[in-house]
Amino acid sequence: MTRLAEDISKFFYDPLSYVMYAFPWGEAGTSLANLWPDPIQVKILNELGKQLKLREKGEVSTAIRMAIASGHGIGKSALTSWLILWFLSTRANPQAIITAGTAAQLNTKTWREVAKWKRLAINGDWFEWTATKLYMKNRQETWFASALAWSENNPDSFAGTHEDNVLVIFDEASSIADVIWETVEGAMTTPGAVWLTFSNPVRNAGRFRECFGKFRHRWLTYKIDSRESSLTNKEEIEQWRLDYGEDSDFFKVRVLGEFPSQDDHQFINLALVRTSIQYEALNFNHMPVLIGVDVALRQDKTVIAVRQGRKLHFLKKYHQLNAVQVSHYIAEVYHSFPKASLFIDAVGVGDGIVDFVKAMGIRVIPVNAGLAADDSSKYFNKRAEMWGRMKQWFQDGAQIPNDDELIDDLTGITADYNDKGQLLMEKKASMKARGLSSPDCADALAHTFFMNIRPDSMSGISHSFQAKTDWSVY
Repeated sequence: MTRLAEDISKFFYDPLSYVMYAFPWGEAGTSLANLWPDPIQVKILNELGKQLKLREKGEVSTAIRMAIASGHGIGKSALTSWLILWFLSTRANPQAIITAGTAAQLNTKTWREVAKWKRLAINGDWFEWTATKLYMKNRQETWFASALAWSENNPDSFAGTHEDNVLVIFDEASSIADVIWETVEGAMTTPGAVWLTFSNPVRNAGRFRECFGKFRHRWLTYKIDSRESSLTNKEEIEQWRLDYGEDSDFFKVRVLGEFPSQDDHQFINLALVRTSIQYEALNFNHMPVLIGVDVALRQDKTVIAVRQGRKLHFLKKYHQLNAVQVSHYIAEVYHSFPKASLFIDAVGVGDGIVDFVKAMGIRVIPVNAGLAADDSSKYFNKRAEMWGRMKQWFQDGAQIPNDDELIDDLTGITADYNDKGQLLMEKKASMKARGLSSPDCADALAHTFFMNIRPDSMSGISHSFQAKTDWSVY
């Protein structure tokens, strides 16, 4: 082993030390004469080193997953290049896969940056760079990093990497299809695997956002404000602040590293849902109790929602049940609120459930989302009308439990308008194609908006007043 190889081998658990050792920082006559790693880059490298050492000691046995949401211009491409070179320099027979939001991003920016830093690295002559691969000379088949453009039609190109030393990097990860994320999960089976995702948080849906949401227990997450980086143009950032305001989605995404309040076509935005988690509903005890049921059997999930006025009391979720079991659980909830109005999804398997529950002597209001809307000037069908009413309920002030599945369901679905100006909700098949689950929890809540229930037919705690003409289902 040469002295250089011996020195670099010491950086197996220390990417920052490799970066400081391998490049000519502050060295006259080089392109780095007046440059040093930015503190933000140092922080990420240090955190990665810390995680590697935990696995060396056996204190953690899972793969490393890091998700970094940031504003523009913090040096993500350079950092990505350093990490690739460090990984290939310090491990035997490593495999790395690098992809980006678009093929153009991957080819013209991310991967070209790797070529630049390879030329600067003290051990750059160990490797050969091509338009699609960086590999150890004479070890092309077993010691490499691949620049791989993704395709939803060919996710398997990301499968099958099960070496001890695996690195996966997603650049502009918000734009990478969910099916690619799911495929890569299969490679994250050893403590030696490292998965790093970088992105401006341009979308408030999808797997990158979920790294900071329902999957946050799996990921180390970071949100980086561009103003904290020495690499960004502070005058331009200040101009953006004046032009758009700090609360604008433009500023949140491009500067603060925060997710937008709402995506294009997103029907219910995350900020509205988060507000509802903190909201405290008052004076709801005199309102009707409304029970909504979204039905599924066997492998899918049945959800029961109990709402009263502006408060969603709770959700009950049941998995892998048959029709008889589902019916009995519905009856059990109903008997806790014996004067409640019960709305059950009557489409498909739900039709049989409606019959079972009716046979128990319980009054059921069947929900058919495909029916014409009461207000057909605004809504394409009953499904759109239920979701439209539910959104208005949130906007007027509503209290919901802090439930990750409910949050994802509410914020995942999109909507649009047809040529008649009617609201159209995204089809479940489209959501599935985007890698999202059926919005069972949100649909159960939406079913409580199927029709207005007058206060004189309610099941609330107080029944002492008479119905009024200005009543509201909310």
